[in-house]
Amino acid sequence: MEAIFQFVQLTKSERLQDFTHEKLNKLEKKYDWVIRAEVYLKKQDGMEPKGFICNIKLSVPGPQIFAESNEESFEAVIAETVSDLERQLSKRKSQMKTR
Repeated sequence: MEAIFQFVQLTKSERLQDFTHEKLNKLEKKYDWVIRAEVYLKKQDGMEPKGFICNIKLSVPGPQIFAESNEESFEAVIAETVSDLERQLSKRKSQMKTR
């Protein structure tokens, strides 16, 4: 799966990219029909204690799948967003089987 990263008002972080790739690779192994992921990471000031935001759009057959989370750290927000995506992918897979 191709992953495109955008860091909004942040400097690029290889560590966060590697962490996100690790999480997305688990999804790719389970759902091999995922084509691409667009990952947006940003820090929103004034939203204490949270304020770390991650949105991920997945290109899949049919409509895109999107998830966004707001947590206390980048690791937590990435894990939560990927978890939301996995629920949506599971639902999409069950819909694909019934057609």
